Amino acid sequence: MLVPRVWSSVRPGLSRVLSRTLGGWPSGEGRRMDLSGIYPPVTTPFTATAEVDYGKLEENLHKLGTFPFRGFVLQGSNGEFPFLTSSERLEVVSHARQALPKDKLLLAGSGCESTQATVEMTVSMAQAGADAAMVVTPCYYRGRMSSAALIHHYTKVADLSPIPVVLYSVPANTGLDLPMDAVATLSQHPNIVGIKDSGGDVTRIGLIVHKTRSQDFQVLAGSAGFLLASYAIGAVGGVCALANVLGAQVCQLERLCLTGQWEDAQKLQHRLIEPNTAVTQRFGIPGLKKTMDWFGYYGGPCRSPLQELSPAQEEALRLDFASNGWL
Repeated sequence: MLVPRVWSSVRPGLSRVLSRTLGGWPSGEGRRMDLSGIYPPVTTPFTATAEVDYGKLEENLHKLGTFPFRGFVLQGSNGEFPFLTSSERLEVVSHARQALPKDKLLLAGSGCESTQATVEMTVSMAQAGADAAMVVTPCYYRGRMSSAALIHHYTKVADLSPIPVVLYSVPANTGLDLPMDAVATLSQHPNIVGIKDSGGDVTRIGLIVHKTRSQDFQVLAGSAGFLLASYAIGAVGGVCALANVLGAQVCQLERLCLTGQWEDAQKLQHRLIEPNTAVTQRFGIPGLKKTMDWFGYYGGPCRSPLQELSPAQEEALRLDFASNGWL
């Protein structure tokens, strides 16, 4: 992590980095980073002694790299980032950048509880190779996380970030929905390019699209379970845990939606709902990692206090995939 002088040293370099980041767009269009597409939120592999297994991480990324993903999210919720040290979080991103093709976007989770720590982590993630920072809402003092507090937090982070910022609302984990008025205000910031919304409320996703329609602001669905509905209402892609094991199928659902093949998309979406719920709400990261083991990736253990599935839970997980034709 950078020392506190980052507050005075980052701002002069911001415009230079942003110019480089946005330089690929034709002049006059004014577009920011294009987030459109599917992103697996990559898990963090651990050894039997709970050390980060960087070799397995690179193996998983090489396998996942064969699918037409727009990019990858590292150190999001599925990466168990609250259980990693700051140096481990950065090392994971650095190894991922080295393993991934340059044309794949790398979104790195850089959220911390304080604004200063988030700025420092975001700058460090940029130095480690991230193309954009995905910043989760601070939540420990959620009772004081008003719209004003969150607008101040994200504005400061975006002002000082050398890479574009993606807002991240995941109320199942934080107990906090990023308020609509805060999203609308923050969408006007030139270095805030979009939001990953994992709440599962399609009405809210549609309203975000509507309220930010005058801005070049992009919405990513936070789960494969409501991906079709999100595309139908204006989202541009998704960060989908299920893509870690059913990557081809999630990308196929994206293609069907984008080409207007809604009947086929509906049929596929129906078959993804139960498996998606199993590796998210029902069994969480232990369930996702167990499924990865079945599908030829390295899932392995989680870090304590997350526990492995019981035999009964594992059987229920298997049934959710088998009954939909995936096992």
